[in-house]
Amino acid sequence: MGDAISKRTTIVDIARLAGVSIKTVSRALNDEPHVSDTVRRAVKDAAVRLDYHPNIAAQSLIAKRSYLIGLTYERPSPSYVVDLQNGALERLENERYRLVVLSFGHVASRPADLGTFLLRAGLDGVLLAPPACDQPIVLDLLDRQKLPYARITPHSMLDRGIVVTMDEVAAARTIAAHVLEQGHRRIGVILGDPSHVSSHQRTEGYRRAFFDAGVTVDDALMVAGDYTYETGYAAALDMLRHSTRPTAILAQNDDMAVGAIAAARDLGLQVPHDVSIVGFDDSDVSRTAWPRLTTIHQPVREMAWDAADRLIAAVGDGADAGRRDHPHQLIVRASVTPPPAIA
Repeated sequence: MGDAISKRTTIVDIARLAGVSIKTVSRALNDEPHVSDTVRRAVKDAAVRLDYHPNIAAQSLIAKRSYLIGLTYERPSPSYVVDLQNGALERLENERYRLVVLSFGHVASRPADLGTFLLRAGLDGVLLAPPACDQPIVLDLLDRQKLPYARITPHSMLDRGIVVTMDEVAAARTIAAHVLEQGHRRIGVILGDPSHVSSHQRTEGYRRAFFDAGVTVDDALMVAGDYTYETGYAAALDMLRHSTRPTAILAQNDDMAVGAIAAARDLGLQVPHDVSIVGFDDSDVSRTAWPRLTTIHQPVREMAWDAADRLIAAVGDGADAGRRDHPHQLIVRASVTPPPAIA
């Protein structure tokens, strides 16, 4: 026979080594009051010596908590989702809480289904990314059941719950102004998913920049997309096939911008010599594209970290609601140059 399987260390073993009761071990490990510093140190030293690792499921039963934090989103850019997850995971790294990633499609058409799904998931709290963060039905359901939530980049009802946001109108205005300052006047726009408020906010920012520059928006050059590479490619292909093609394209995220670069190349055009292209988000793909993308840095990872941090506090004592704004940054790279006529 092989060696017997070693028994997992329990709080009974810690209590025996530290010379205290099982209840005292539980209180010390959970940093509860009414335990002296000397006893707390003795218990934690014993736990280290015995290589003790707490059973989260057992802790959940005792504390009547799941120690699960949900993160819900709807199929946006893969890079965006990775940044969301990494930001939340970095904050939860040394906590008892675990992150549960919950993808949910077509939120705008069935918000009640999403709310019910979240309530049935056994979560202690939930991070709501777009577009769920802007759905009043979802927020109403969570409020009624007293499930804490933090909203990442919402665009409405900014007085509800924990809000971590960035001014997307100002950010879009900044990048459109940069393109206009290079001398571009015939500018195409590849719109994002119309069910995401972010697309409308970014469009508003572009329009303000055009107004500031005294340039008329050509609605014929505003083409629908949905934040995917494929729609960016198709929209740019359509725009660039015309004899009066735009000299620059504003794509409402980096994935669509990279699709637009591919479309330009397939038509024999050079970026940025023949057409300048910009994105939005500063995701990983913006740095690996060629040429590298001029874009807006949206601090997704930092916002997700902040939202998770404040949500943990809310789960603990119900406090820390309110709004916190994060700044955007224009990242100038090689995908923009003045149009050929004035270069």
